[in-house]
Amino acid sequence: MDFGTAGVALGRVWHPQFAGPSIVTIRDGRVIDITSKQAPTVRDVCELDDPAAYVMAADGRDIGSLEEIAGNSASDNSAFHFLAPCDLQAIKACGVTFAGSMVERVIEERAQGNPALADEIRRRVAQNIGDSLRNIVPGSPEAAEIKQALINEGLWSQYLEVGIGPDAEVFSKSQVLSAVGPGADVGLHPISAWNNPEPEVVLAVSSRGRIVGATLGNDVNLRDVEGRSALLLSKAKDNNASCAIGPVLRLFDVEFGLDDVRAAELTLTVEGDDGFVLNGRSSMSEISRDPIDIVKQVVGPHHQYPDGFVLFLGTLFAPTQDREKPGAGFTHKLGDRVEISAPGLGALRNTVRLSTECEPWTFGLSDLMRNLAQRNLI
Repeated sequence: MDFGTAGVALGRVWHPQFAGPSIVTIRDGRVIDITSKQAPTVRDVCELDDPAAYVMAADGRDIGSLEEIAGNSASDNSAFHFLAPCDLQAIKACGVTFAGSMVERVIEERAQGNPALADEIRRRVAQNIGDSLRNIVPGSPEAAEIKQALINEGLWSQYLEVGIGPDAEVFSKSQVLSAVGPGADVGLHPISAWNNPEPEVVLAVSSRGRIVGATLGNDVNLRDVEGRSALLLSKAKDNNASCAIGPVLRLFDVEFGLDDVRAAELTLTVEGDDGFVLNGRSSMSEISRDPIDIVKQVVGPHHQYPDGFVLFLGTLFAPTQDREKPGAGFTHKLGDRVEISAPGLGALRNTVRLSTECEPWTFGLSDLMRNLAQRNLI
């Protein structure tokens, strides 16, 4: 498994001896447990003035090779295995930050969650909108003019509002500690028949609003559920195992920073048991809103996050490739193997199941606090 071991890595593993998580870094192909009283959680490391310098200098204990631990089952609590590289942080996500995916959200809305109607609507909407929105700055006078023109043509949508309007769409993707990590199953709600992966860069942001690192994420999406009504966003986005983050957090230092995030090229591969292969991409250079601007819309005098947050930045990827019959588009099948990768950030691999069949989420905040207290870490 590619963990993108260049740079300063910060991750979490399940520690079987303590029946709880430890924070780790990777050095020369070895996994080093750096959990301490000074910084017993990823959140604590991210709150430091220089998280990367702390991790590079931290004393630790070698708990095994990266190859061995990365190869262990994510559901086997008798062995070390990697977890999502966040803990106390809120898990937030942005929608409709790319022109391509913005058009697809309009299509979902017009199709009212019916994939059979999507192809026809896609052609009609693309003819009217096309790439005209690609270089528009959200909230600008030019964006306001386009908004009025689309209203006049009966094509305005709530998704275009958050795509080119002044306010970004930011929602709570998942609950604290509920994200799954590399190698784990990701879950689809059983009611969904039209869904897809969403490959995204995920930022780690401190309570002060400072971006301290980045990793990868799969913002699993139920297109039919959200397409029926945007008010069903939580049902479409927040289900058991529906949020995957990892493999590890790459901390910002002199060799890796926000400009690298802005230039990141994400690739997506979905391989099904039926032989189907889907390849996609998401180029961060095409994002409509700068990451700093999005972070400022999340945290500030209007909203505080004492434990910081991780933030999905949205995706350019919108799957239109037919899987079974012409015009039906793409949807997941159980057993699909999803890989999201980017140079410098490694690869996040997960297998698609129903949320009802994934491992239940049972280790919550109270469990973490008790576990750390028993280990004399807090």
